Amino acid sequence: MTDQIAAMDAAHGTLLDAEAIDPPEADDVEWSPIGVIAGMVIGMAGMGLVFRAEVQAAVHTWLVSTDYNHCFLVIPIALWLIWDRRDTLTGLFPVPVPSAALLAFPLGFVWLAAERLGMMEGRQLAVISLLQVLFFGLLGKRLYLALLGPLLYLYFLVPFGEFLTPKLQDVTTWFTRVGLDILGVPAFIDGYIIEIKEGTFFVAEACAGLRFLIASIAFGVLYSLMMYRSPKRRAAFILASIAVPIVANGIRAMGIVWLGHILGSAEAVEADHVLYGWIFFSLVILLLIALGLPFRQDEGAPPPMAPPDEEPSLDMSPKAIFSGMAVALLSLFGPGIAVALNSSTTVPKAPPGLLALANCSPVVGSPARPVESDQGRAVVQGISCDGFRINVLTEVFSPRVTAAPINAERRKLTRLPDADDTSEVPIPIEGGGSVPGWRLVITNEPATVSAVGLWIDGEPAALGLPMRLHLAATSVTGSAHAPVLVNIAPAVDWTRAGMEERVTAQKALTRLIINHPEIGEQVKAIAVESAKAAAH
Repeated sequence: MTDQIAAMDAAHGTLLDAEAIDPPEADDVEWSPIGVIAGMVIGMAGMGLVFRAEVQAAVHTWLVSTDYNHCFLVIPIALWLIWDRRDTLTGLFPVPVPSAALLAFPLGFVWLAAERLGMMEGRQLAVISLLQVLFFGLLGKRLYLALLGPLLYLYFLVPFGEFLTPKLQDVTTWFTRVGLDILGVPAFIDGYIIEIKEGTFFVAEACAGLRFLIASIAFGVLYSLMMYRSPKRRAAFILASIAVPIVANGIRAMGIVWLGHILGSAEAVEADHVLYGWIFFSLVILLLIALGLPFRQDEGAPPPMAPPDEEPSLDMSPKAIFSGMAVALLSLFGPGIAVALNSSTTVPKAPPGLLALANCSPVVGSPARPVESDQGRAVVQGISCDGFRINVLTEVFSPRVTAAPINAERRKLTRLPDADDTSEVPIPIEGGGSVPGWRLVITNEPATVSAVGLWIDGEPAALGLPMRLHLAATSVTGSAHAPVLVNIAPAVDWTRAGMEERVTAQKALTRLIINHPEIGEQVKAIAVESAKAAAH
């Protein structure tokens, strides 16, 4: 009996020892979020320093452009969406994946390509993608996927889509043409100018519907994340939020012209067309909501995700901190190469300006003089052609310049900060076609017009992807011609001028550009001399 009791005591002690060394259940494991928070702070702070230009450009666009004012709401919405999903996160915890930082390498190439192409939106999209890599590396696969919707919503921080404006203008004009034909309203449409007997309408950039489209997509994604769980239903509603505002804006533009026809005055309708637009957009949003409500799937709390196989461990904090540091360091890849390339960029000296033009003479007291430029070297000169006074600005850039500085300077020269409804139109020539390289930039309120021309490799160039690709290549290889930008502005006090003065100046600029093709030859010579000066 004594032996049996001793054996039982030994067995009981063994059981106690086994219980003492058994690992606790997953719910009993104590883990601290300090490592993940530290890794997040390190990663975001490092990326903020490296990509501060992208952040500043985005915030500036949010402030000055009504198309992107809603971007200030993106981060609060994303945080609210995360909070709304808190019930589905039960049992999930961060499992850092330091190797995810290697994804920063291909994204560095994406950023570098966007930087060489002069596409700030592309650079900003690459930065948001690097931020997604940071989140994935710190949270792990399961937790990142559980928060995928709110985290991807951060892409709306990028003021993206301005390149769509010309296409949206085309679609709006097409809807107006078809609608007026159906309604039997006689109209003459030339480009974006719509003339009816009651007056003239202009499909400007602000009328293209970009702000409605972007806001509708942002709302559509938010609504789909809140109301649906099925990926198919979410995708269907997002597609509807893209198509509906495009069609609706075309109908709105046609309705404004038709209303001007009914009221007998285009000016009366134009005065309140912005107010009509916002009322119409509100109705469109209500229509989208009504269409989506019958298919909602938000009843009841969604089931929590199954916990991952891997349990929290004591080495989580070092992994998280290392992940944040790795993403921040590898983010330097693209910007580092860009700095090396830009170090070889030499801006040439100020050009001499244009020489004598037929039937033109320098304005007394207004010789060619250098002017300040943020991107290149420029001179401005006063010229009188057949009694029409103009100011001609000629600006040269480094032969290794990318598209971004040229586009920034072009926008600065041609677009007044407070002007409304800015549009660009080609300069037509008899027999069809237009003058290569030249565009007329027209604004309303105040009504202004100027002509801007661009020469790359000594030839007239148009804005677009081919121009960006070419400059991206020459930014590495160099060129025998410096890019040249010419801006011709009438010597008019636009604060006192009206629509008639703008029309007169537009016709005079058109004649000037068509009748003086020698401007192109002079610009080509300036491009060659400036490139030689930059090489020495």
